[in-house]
Amino acid sequence: MSVQSAIKRKTAPEIRARKNGEPIVMLTSYHAHTAALVDRYCDVILVGDSLGNVMHGFETTVPVTLDMMILQGRAVMRGSLHALVVVDMPFGSYEASKEQAFHSAVRILKETHCGAVKLEGGARMAETVGFLVERGVPVMGHIGLTPQSINTLGSFRAQGREEGSWEPIENDARAIAQAGAFSVVIEAVAEPLARKITETIAIPTIGIGASVACDGQVLVLEDMLGLSARTPKFVRGDRGGRRTAGQEDHRNYRHSHHRHRRQCGLRRASPGAGGYAGLVSADAEICSPLRQSRTHDRGRDRGLCHGCALARFPGSGTCLWHEDQELKTKS
Repeated sequence: MSVQSAIKRKTAPEIRARKNGEPIVMLTSYHAHTAALVDRYCDVILVGDSLGNVMHGFETTVPVTLDMMILQGRAVMRGSLHALVVVDMPFGSYEASKEQAFHSAVRILKETHCGAVKLEGGARMAETVGFLVERGVPVMGHIGLTPQSINTLGSFRAQGREEGSWEPIENDARAIAQAGAFSVVIEAVAEPLARKITETIAIPTIGIGASVACDGQVLVLEDMLGLSARTPKFVRGDRGGRRTAGQEDHRNYRHSHHRHRRQCGLRRASPGAGGYAGLVSADAEICSPLRQSRTHDRGRDRGLCHGCALARFPGSGTCLWHEDQELKTKS
């Protein structure tokens, strides 16, 4: 009789069962240490091919290779314990044939031990999705704006702005759902279309720049933390916004990004803190000088960690880094 680990990760069927239920929280991660930080707050950690932009400085995700995805997928699996880890299938690793897709997916599952793969494309990839699912590979779809197709799209522009352009995207969503995907990412799609798709298909929709009408939300971690050179408009919160991973209902987040400029972020703490200090909550009042200095009047700002004057999580007196230290001390 084999010895099984007591730690149980979330699975693709569990995420599939969240349709119309508790909102799904999903963030990207490419490293063991960031995976460890976000694991307790996420349902899904995506090892996205956006690592090409974030880690390697590529202009697009097209140059990312299968070996790169596997290497970072292994790191994220080592750093996380509870979230379902999904690894992107990079451009060129699955489009040629469903057999090519299967061999690439098997490499990812075997070499990273992740729980699912994600691939871009709608109706044209439905046969491949069905082929993978029938052979034991959980698949997350990705429709709307598909960054791997940037060379044919020409630019990263929103999809479905005009109602007359909705039908192809709706067909993509239905095809991926019917093929057996357990969920689908909808990227850069107008809210009315995202809402219609979410209400129509049987699997959870996870939006990125697709409004709060979806069953869940995904963000590139570095965008959420304000570490990217250019932060997408939909990442910028407002006073009604709450974007602490896993602790807030994503439907409370409004996309009126012009109302104020507060950002979520991992901020570097004092020299003794060692690296990232903690995830900063969007509903904490953080003035610009505070990001440079800890001499801010703490008494006037109730949203600050009592240990380092960085933003704390709601319901806690500390930022994520100090929370981790307290847990380690108690254990």
